[in-house]
Order: sequence, then C-alpha cells, then structure tokens
Amino acid sequence: MRTLYVSDLDGTLMRDDKTLSDKTVEIINKLIEEDVCFTYATARSIKSAREITGRLNLKLPVITRNGTALADNKTGKIIKRAIFSVDEIEKIKNELPELYECGFVSSYFGDEMMKVCLKGQHSFGMEKYIKDHKDDSRMKQADSIEEMFEGEPGYITVIDDKDKLENAYERMKEYPNWECVFQKDQYGDEYWLEICPDNSTKAKAIMKLKEEIGADMLVVFGDSVNDIPMFEIADESYAVENALDEVKKIATGVIGSNNDDCVASYISSKTKVLL
Repeated sequence: MRTLYVSDLDGTLMRDDKTLSDKTVEIINKLIEEDVCFTYATARSIKSAREITGRLNLKLPVITRNGTALADNKTGKIIKRAIFSVDEIEKIKNELPELYECGFVSSYFGDEMMKVCLKGQHSFGMEKYIKDHKDDSRMKQADSIEEMFEGEPGYITVIDDKDKLENAYERMKEYPNWECVFQKDQYGDEYWLEICPDNSTKAKAIMKLKEEIGADMLVVFGDSVNDIPMFEIADESYAVENALDEVKKIATGVIGSNNDDCVASYISSKTKVLL
C-alpha cells in the first residue's frame, strides 16, 4: 500500500507563531528520505509558504492557493496553474463591488503572481492586510478597475467583517463555474472570501496528485473550513486539537495540538520511520 500524506499549513503543520519547529522539519525530512509520500496544501502562495517551509526537502509538488497552483517547494517555480476566463472576470467585476474596497486580485505576470488592489479607501481588514504586507514587492495598488485585472487573474480575495461579506458569499457561490471559500482568518477576527477558478480546490488538486503518483491511500490533516473538502475525499482524515468543531466532527480522529509537532509525529508513528 502506497499512502499519500497531505497536511494543511496554517494551524495544522505550523505552530501559532507561524513557524515550523526544528523537530517537525527533522521528522518530515527523515520521512521523505525513507520515501514516505508527503506534501502540504495551503491557501498561501508558494512565495509565502516557502518562507515557512523552505527547510523541508519535499519531492512532491505542493498545493498552493487552495488548489489553484501546484509548485516546487525547493525552487518556488509554479508547475501548474488555473486562471479565470474572460467572461468570469467580467462577472466578478460587475457582481462583486465589495472587491474594490475590501480585496485584491492575484494575477500572473509570467511566472510572477502580483496582488493588486484598488487605490482609495479600504475596509479595516484590507487596510490591515496592506499594512502587514507593506514590504511585499508583489503588492500593488491600481489606479483603475481595468488595471486591477491586468495579467492573468487566478485568485480573488476579499477581507472584511463577517456580516459585511455574507451577502457577497451567498451571491458568488451560486455561480457554478468557480469555487468559493468563506472563513474566519486564522490570526484575526476578520473574514476572508476567496474565489478560485473552476475545479480548483485542495481536494481536487490532491486527487489528481494521488492519481499521478499511483498512491493507494490518502491521509490528510487540517483544522479549518477549507480543509473540509479534502477530509471528505480522504481514506483517513485527522483534525488537530485546535481545529474547528465542524472539522473535528467529520474527522477520522483528533490528534494533538499544532504547537506540539502532532502531524509529523503521527505520520512517523504510523510509518514506523523514527529519528
């Protein structure tokens, strides 16, 4: 039996301080040396993820941007990516006015993905995001809506209070040709509405990878709403102790805290690969 192990990053493989412990890095690199099939799936971009996972010697592609892009963790190169169609872009422009004050468009310019928001007044959540990313060279403010959508748009992010975004989520999820995720921020009180091109979810990307490597079994780890689809398609799914109740409810089991190397230690115990 060949098993593919896939872990979420924030709140699962990562500690609350947004790092991987030396122990987790050591265990996972040992697992990979012993040909255990392991990778991660995250809503982060590959650049953001690699700032945390750069010490992992991963052989398999990593799943980023909630399944819209597969990337090489060692080089940061994007292997596969999904983008919105022209018609979908027009629909987003016309039916998601919240985007202009509360969000940004992530677009590809060659191999680089830029995050473009509109100049002007922003919601508290978006203003916080801009401040937190003031040193990020990929962050850009556009003078017009058309400039905001330049390049090849592949991801939409809107950040605000829950009650201000619920109506937008209800509207956008009705459209069958894209994927929507709506959830509370891992590190704050604001909510994120994220829209991805069709067939771009963690679960769908994982299933394609499972087929490509010829794995017989899929075991996943997570903590949040966007992990639920991959829990539903896995043979076994494990929620960390700090996971949302709705995630724990559908999990095969609940393991330790994300602050205690629980994912790496669990895989090590199951594969009998010990340090």
